[in-house]
Amino acid sequence: MMKGVFSLRKLFCILLALALVLTSTAALAEGIVLSSNKVEIDGALKEYATAYEAQTGKKVTIDTVGGGADYGGTLKAALQSGAMPDIFVIEGPSGYELWKDYITDLSDQPWASDTDVAYQVDGKVVGFPVAIEGYGLAYNADLLAKAGIDPASLTNINAIKDAFAKLDSQKAELGIDAVVSLAASVTNGMTWVTGLHNFNVYLTGYLPYGDTSVIDQVLAGQLDAARFQAYAEYVKLLFDYSDQAVLLTGNYDSQVHAFATGKTVFFHQGNWTDPNLAAENVSFNIGYAPHAFLPEDTQSIFVSPPSWYVVNSQGANIDEAKAFLTAMATTEEGHKYIVEGAGMVPAFKAVKQQPTGPLSKAVMEHAASGDIYSWQQYKLPDGFGMNTLGPIYELLANGTVDIAGFTALFTDAIATIPTL
Repeated sequence: MMKGVFSLRKLFCILLALALVLTSTAALAEGIVLSSNKVEIDGALKEYATAYEAQTGKKVTIDTVGGGADYGGTLKAALQSGAMPDIFVIEGPSGYELWKDYITDLSDQPWASDTDVAYQVDGKVVGFPVAIEGYGLAYNADLLAKAGIDPASLTNINAIKDAFAKLDSQKAELGIDAVVSLAASVTNGMTWVTGLHNFNVYLTGYLPYGDTSVIDQVLAGQLDAARFQAYAEYVKLLFDYSDQAVLLTGNYDSQVHAFATGKTVFFHQGNWTDPNLAAENVSFNIGYAPHAFLPEDTQSIFVSPPSWYVVNSQGANIDEAKAFLTAMATTEEGHKYIVEGAGMVPAFKAVKQQPTGPLSKAVMEHAASGDIYSWQQYKLPDGFGMNTLGPIYELLANGTVDIAGFTALFTDAIATIPTL
């Protein structure tokens, strides 16, 4: 009797597993899956996927993981479950090394010769640039004018200190809660702002574009003591003048909202927030000041592709995935999505549309003038910036450590890199 029951249960499990496989196969046959890490363009990307399906008959499912969620961890889980997407994202060398066995050579694709910023390895194009992005210290020009501060003067640490102090003394008159909107919460997943983007201020600020001297030193396990001291003091300055609720417990949306509603003058974010600001009906004038952490003058901000789409070389829909990316880069509908829908700065020369978002416009102006620094943060070991460095920033933000303690923890953490 027990044997018969076991056999029936076993048969049921087999039939259930077979049904799941058939369901999965049927879903796979319907089209491709693109895994994105940019929540701010999720709506626009899904709209484009719908339009693409209407035009071609090919279904594209957009699966977005970001805004504080662990994209890398989700992708690893997908691999373990046998549900790897057809198109996914890498953010630099560590991502490439992690996923290189699943990345297709795209050198023969028609868009490959139309961009200068494709991801290349050994002369082969393997990554489709999602966009050109940039970030600096975004500002509300109207509030600066009201306070009598010329944004063009914010080119060195002394000028920024003076401006922060003046704005802080005029909070009531300006109707602001704080000078800066910056989030550093580990719980809310904001360590990409601190452990990646802010740390890149140390890695590339004041250096010629593409200069790897500081990141090379970091990857060797060392910090430049004088440079890091100046940088740490700048971080503490940003934290001291930040809205403390946003800094310590805020998420992406609350950081955007504080700036968008005129409750802070500065905003530690990039041009990817243009759609969010538009959704909040922002009407004030916006520009970028540099993260000038040294006494010397600079006007540059940080500009680079943030990430690249890659095609799963072990997937069942390689040709369909290639076709989707090609359409995005080479058709009028794709161009309209990139610039108008997603509000991004295009990485392809054939795109003639110009972004309308204020921060994207500022990024294009900086790129055109050559006032830019590169992005080197994604050369850090996988997860190191967010998971190891990010919590150290939070300790400085909440007062658990001072600048000396912050420096000591950072020094110890960086020293571990060569062994990782």
